Amino acid sequence: MKALSYARSLLIKRSSYLIIQRNMSLIRDKAFVNGEWVTSSKGKTFDVVNPTDGSIIGQVPDMDVEDTNAAIQSAYDAFKPWASTTAKERSNFLRKWFNLLEDNKEELARIVSIEAGKPFKESLGEVFYGNSFIEWFSEEARRIMGEIAASPAKSKEMLFVRQPIGVAALITPWNFPHAMITRKAGAALAAGCTCVIKPAEDTPLTALALAKLAHDAGIPNGVINVITSSRENAAALGKLLCESPLVRGLSFTGSTGVGKLLYQQCATGIKRVSLELGGNAPFIVFKSADLDKAVAGAMASKFRNCGQTCVSANRFLIEEPIFDDFVEKLKATMKNELKLGKDESCNTGPLINISQLNRVDSIVQDAVKKGARVHLGGGPAKDLGERWYQPTLITDVKPDMVCYKEEIFGPVVACIKFKSEDEALKIANDTPVGLAGYFYSGDISQCWRVGKALEVGMVGINEGMISCTEAAFGGVKESGIGREGSHHGIEEYTDVKYLCFGNL
Repeated sequence: MKALSYARSLLIKRSSYLIIQRNMSLIRDKAFVNGEWVTSSKGKTFDVVNPTDGSIIGQVPDMDVEDTNAAIQSAYDAFKPWASTTAKERSNFLRKWFNLLEDNKEELARIVSIEAGKPFKESLGEVFYGNSFIEWFSEEARRIMGEIAASPAKSKEMLFVRQPIGVAALITPWNFPHAMITRKAGAALAAGCTCVIKPAEDTPLTALALAKLAHDAGIPNGVINVITSSRENAAALGKLLCESPLVRGLSFTGSTGVGKLLYQQCATGIKRVSLELGGNAPFIVFKSADLDKAVAGAMASKFRNCGQTCVSANRFLIEEPIFDDFVEKLKATMKNELKLGKDESCNTGPLINISQLNRVDSIVQDAVKKGARVHLGGGPAKDLGERWYQPTLITDVKPDMVCYKEEIFGPVVACIKFKSEDEALKIANDTPVGLAGYFYSGDISQCWRVGKALEVGMVGINEGMISCTEAAFGGVKESGIGREGSHHGIEEYTDVKYLCFGNL
């Protein structure tokens, strides 16, 4: 009976996979190298799983070092022709890609939903955000400016030009499978670089769909390559992308631990490195704040993608006189606004995989064991499936609890009481990372003081949603190096060359 039940479950999963393949024109089951759809050299594949129900939604090549070398060589061969195109030509290619992304935004959002587990409306928001980077960098391609310097000698003229660095390796995460690729690839291509993209093993289908549309836009063969691999091969591929002499830059978004390892590996070739790593964002509410706006900001910042974003509010620091009122308002809002479920009327999805659910639950149980009070949630939502977790609100959080010190990456609000601005800043800055921070205050002098004092790369002041194309996205301390988006994003993919002309 067990064998029959298992076979039936496989048949259901396989039929689900076939239905998806038939109904989505952008779904691809091969990697993309040098303008062609290719399998792995060993013929191996791995399953892509829908987090909402565990069904198989696709299979893609499980590529190895040999396959990755071929992709790197393809990007290297394409670099000089692509770098020699004019800024206007690159702008036009990117604009065509953007137009196709816009034409296919709903299907792209469906793909994001089924492989990342996001509610469709949220996936559509990510696609809108991700597409905007290609539009932005199509415009920025024509604004990569040089400089004329005043020479110290009459016999010389001095100028600086910006040139593309070469092949860029782009390693992207599962939590924003569309936007993290477009934010990197848009800048790289605009600068004149070619790229090899390694998407997360949980979410390769979005990357392949983006590559398909880039190819349809006429972007030349080899300029964009997408390699896919299982978790077992990921470390070897990452090491090769860091150490290959044909690769001149690496951009990575992911955990601080992996980022440190890649940073070390890139040192062997003195590569250009851009790292957007983990955070531990404080969300501070001062007694002068508008509590309704603070609660709305907390909801926006904390529960996007079920708390699985690097800029999610993590430690909620609430000034003592308003602590109880804030907790009650937030609890009521969480109850009324957060809807877990699998249909499109719901706005909160599952965690990406079982190991992530176990980690989030272990953090909550650690807090409870050490005296935290649970006001809402507190455990898995088992009625929905094995990857679903209840939105959780806890207080009486103490320094010896894991949630006080570490990034949760899940739908858990941990509230900490403070008595003074200095105490709040001390707690907020007492972490080795510094990506984003948020605070609410009605005191303009305090806004300036705290905004400058927070040790983070980005600050939301009376605002819970800070990400946009025009913003310089990045952190300080162990949250990374470099910036993405804005006009600064292209700087990561260019070198400054100094030309000194002697007068003839």
